[in-house]
Amino acid sequence: MSETDLIKLYSGRILELAADIPHLGRLTAPQASATRRSTQCGSTVTVDLCAEGGTVTAFAQDVHACALGQAAASVVGRAIIGASRAQILTGRDQLAAMLAEDGPPPEAPFDALEVLLPARAFKNRHQSILLSLNASVDALSEIDKSATA
Repeated sequence: MSETDLIKLYSGRILELAADIPHLGRLTAPQASATRRSTQCGSTVTVDLCAEGGTVTAFAQDVHACALGQAAASVVGRAIIGASRAQILTGRDQLAAMLAEDGPPPEAPFDALEVLLPARAFKNRHQSILLSLNASVDALSEIDKSATA
């Protein structure tokens, strides 16, 4: 990758998002928590959430990630409250396909993840970009397990 490619990757918008992550921190009484870590770069995201009827009602995240992982967490933090389990799964799968398979950007409510299109060429950052959504899916699965137990 050239220096120009790196400059494009770390665009102003990505850096703005990374610097302004909503719902940063932890919930005092989450229904579930999940942590995901990128084996490639060491980034981690811990998600706390509450859901009712499969829809996220409360969300917080503790983010220790590169600027790309932070930008993705910022978009997720803005979009996830009120999102259904199906929307979150679809968003995660569409983001993964956008990065790895040149698929289109995710649909609403996660369509702002389109800003990460330049990251396609940086496979070593894909795990970090997916951390917030993957941890959210894990937390929703924990809620599902406790509801059926």
